[in-house]
Amino acid sequence: MQQREQDTQGLTGPLVPVVLFGGSGTRLWPVSRESLPKPFMKMPDGESLLCKTYQRALSAVQASGLTAGKLLSVTNRDHYFTGKDELQAACPTAAPGAQFMLEPVARDTAPAMALAALAVQERYGAGALMLVLASDHLIEDEDRFNAAVRQAASLAAQGWLVTFGIQPDSPHVGYGYIEAGEAIAEGPAPGCRVRRFVEKPSFKLAQSYLGAGNFFWNSGMFCFTASAFLQALETCAQDISQAAATCWRATKERQDQPNDIFELPKPEFSAIPARSVDYAVMEKAASIAVLPSNFGWRDIGSWDAIKALVAGDQDDNRSVGQTLFIDSRNNFVMSEDRLSALVGVDNLTVIDTRDALLVVHPDKMQAVKDVVAQLKDQQNEAYKQHRTAVRPWGSYTVLEEGAGFKIKRIEVKPGAALSLQRHKHRSEHWVVVSGEAMVVNGTQELLIKTNESTFIPAGCIHRLSNASDQELIIIEVQSGSYLGEDDIERLEDAYNRVGF
Repeated sequence: MQQREQDTQGLTGPLVPVVLFGGSGTRLWPVSRESLPKPFMKMPDGESLLCKTYQRALSAVQASGLTAGKLLSVTNRDHYFTGKDELQAACPTAAPGAQFMLEPVARDTAPAMALAALAVQERYGAGALMLVLASDHLIEDEDRFNAAVRQAASLAAQGWLVTFGIQPDSPHVGYGYIEAGEAIAEGPAPGCRVRRFVEKPSFKLAQSYLGAGNFFWNSGMFCFTASAFLQALETCAQDISQAAATCWRATKERQDQPNDIFELPKPEFSAIPARSVDYAVMEKAASIAVLPSNFGWRDIGSWDAIKALVAGDQDDNRSVGQTLFIDSRNNFVMSEDRLSALVGVDNLTVIDTRDALLVVHPDKMQAVKDVVAQLKDQQNEAYKQHRTAVRPWGSYTVLEEGAGFKIKRIEVKPGAALSLQRHKHRSEHWVVVSGEAMVVNGTQELLIKTNESTFIPAGCIHRLSNASDQELIIIEVQSGSYLGEDDIERLEDAYNRVGF
């Protein structure tokens, strides 16, 4: 307790947790996909990376001794509802009042952090502290992490832009490095001035960094005041600074959402130059500090990182799901829905999902992203979408499809409703298999019970709702010349998706 008081002495806060999530996580395909990327992946213990990040962020702020600001998440608009569900599952007491900033397109981390800093500064003042966390990390020792956050907050209150540098335990070539210079004399926090940032090095260079003792892995986590970051951005990346300010003004002018949602306007946000925060600010600004840290940090960037979380058998085979290994060694298998058997093979990683199978040698893990690139070039939806797609009202699973038809299993949450919509190219036949459906079908309003059905002709305005307290499950059979998800004209929507 005494150390905690020393670390935060003189600080007024508040400390605002800012969580960035999104991306595509191409090296973790086929589980991570564009529509449901890496932060939503369930780890072997059943919790998602995003859930763990939310819990970690809120715990660190609570342990800091500072006034806690409301959690702010920055993400793509398409991930808002899933992210909100994850927050509710992870921290139900923090979900009310938590803020979301929704990006219409991806512009990298510098614009995201600039808009977050503008929002924090407006709500809490220029001296508000921000703890900025990525959502694709695991941290084993949260007590040490909380202590590091307190130390970082102490440095940040003095005007430093603080990054957490991870003490390396191997010559890893997949991470960027930070070279630490002289120690910062002021205050109790054991921070150092940053001498330079180094891109992912060769193995020989990484070995020399490990031996030097003053090089740290770049974690991509930060702590600073809103004003210090915005001032550094103005100095180092004036183009981003000015475009972000324009976007923030437009956001406030057009704000028609509750104050807990900032929907960034596409024209203004798209005009901000896309750049990482390291390139835009951290490599150029004067007052950059690195806080050497050792709290069991892991970057979940490839299947090797997932494999390391699972205990091996006597032959160092590891698995998630039902798996048999016969005369096989050093393998990793993740199988969602079915039994996998490996016979007479060594050193393979096998990832099996409902619609895609990946088999890769550990030496080629970085090349998994090339699979995604080829799928994208071929316009194969498997790069982007799982067979089960999550929606704010529930989910749907594609059971089968062929020329002119598609069959889906649709699940609607209690009290939820799909948009009022119509399709130009397809008709739909709905069969209720569980629950009761309230249906708008043209001019009719119908109650469809289990084992009953209705037909929706192409061009007919319709809506599916679940007014009960039980989950609604229907089978949908689509027929038509075009069955893409973009053949939806939304007329009304409870989730503000009209026009999307």
